[in-house]
Amino acid sequence: MAGGCGSRLWPMSRTQYPKQFLSLNSEKTMLQETLHRLCDIEHIPASIICNEEHRFLVAEQLRSANLPFSNIILEPFGRNTAPAIALAALNAIQQDNDDPLLLVLAADHLIKDVDAFTASVNQAKALANLGKLVTFGIVPSSPETGYGYIHRGNVVEGFRDEFNAYVVDSFVEKPNLETAEEYLAMGDYYWNSGMFMFKASRYLEELKKYRPDILSAVEEALSNSTKDLFFSRVDKTAFRRCPDDSVDYAVMEKTDSAVVVPMSAGWSDIGAWSSLWEVSDKDCQQNVLRGDVIAEQSKRCYINAPDRLVAAVGLEDLIIVDTKDSILVAHRDSVQDVKNVVNKLKADDRSEFLHHRVVYRPWGNHDHVAEGSRYHVKKVTVRPGEKSATQVHYHRAEHWIVVSGTAKVINGEDVYLLSENESTYIPIGNPHSFENPGVVDLEIIEVRTGNYLGEDDIERIGFEGEGY
Repeated sequence: MAGGCGSRLWPMSRTQYPKQFLSLNSEKTMLQETLHRLCDIEHIPASIICNEEHRFLVAEQLRSANLPFSNIILEPFGRNTAPAIALAALNAIQQDNDDPLLLVLAADHLIKDVDAFTASVNQAKALANLGKLVTFGIVPSSPETGYGYIHRGNVVEGFRDEFNAYVVDSFVEKPNLETAEEYLAMGDYYWNSGMFMFKASRYLEELKKYRPDILSAVEEALSNSTKDLFFSRVDKTAFRRCPDDSVDYAVMEKTDSAVVVPMSAGWSDIGAWSSLWEVSDKDCQQNVLRGDVIAEQSKRCYINAPDRLVAAVGLEDLIIVDTKDSILVAHRDSVQDVKNVVNKLKADDRSEFLHHRVVYRPWGNHDHVAEGSRYHVKKVTVRPGEKSATQVHYHRAEHWIVVSGTAKVINGEDVYLLSENESTYIPIGNPHSFENPGVVDLEIIEVRTGNYLGEDDIERIGFEGEGY
């Protein structure tokens, strides 16, 4: 499951580029890490469920990491985890003509001990094959108030104590600190990880029993789905009618078949910058420093500066995250309130909540460089073999300067090549597009001039996908 927006990890995580697509604790993105940790578990290629607007991000991250997958299911709008898992279960049965076990994972979790994760997953197979709905409970290492909890009951009948599987007694909402400390001391409460394993048919049976309205809406949406390359697009009209509910509320809290397998694998859902500080490797001053950072007389800080030098002097317990267009400075104890900043940005209709200065497209990306009242400058990068939509602008002209690679340009009725240090002019009203016919990245400096430079001054011609 690769949906969600991760607003508490702003300014890195944004609506159009949320945390599951970021590299937060390694060189790989969180989505890539999730799929890589399955390497020692026998499985068919994964299905990915994501928001429709993130489809090209998912596809590119899978391609660039050479990760196999069976398909990418696109949700036209988020409807929470119960419908998403129903889509996966129905899709799996249709694909395999069988009743496979489903391992349901979120794409934005950190797991440091992959061997322990693998052992717990392999242990859960026997239970799932018996028709149980397995959830993985994280053995708590602290009295965490940011997670829901699972209270275990008796050992699953027919299994030895050392098998380490228990009937679920109850699911518990996020507690206050005093209650969380009691849970930790009692030893029979686990963090609710949001990871599951069950037969596809068993999940659908329980969903039909407790939330038939969700199942019927998902069945209709999937039956009217269309294929587009490796994307499965579910029917928007039917999916819009689907109720919004989590798998916990819809099924797991109601079924009498829920069991919990404890897992102690260095798990975190990285819900806030303080969580990332806690799980990251630290220097002798307990600082986590990423990027070009100089820290003097500073302790217990998390500083992330991927694009420019950040110097910190005499600081303690701060979070500093620098991006090309925004800087976050927060106390580690206050990072849960970052979402309030995001809500204000959204209410003020500011672009910083929506996307980064670098905006990703199916063919590459573009980076805002400079702008004034009648000009706008971007650096455009086009991957080998990719091309933009043909489009027309009615309020602006454009100059393109090739700084690296070779561009194939369509400009009105003319088609020609541009190489490094060559440029071209696109008049107002001329249909135009670019293509990278080469084997290295094409980099173009685009200069827009005119009395209106908004992104909505665009008409795409004969193309259903995305331009820029």
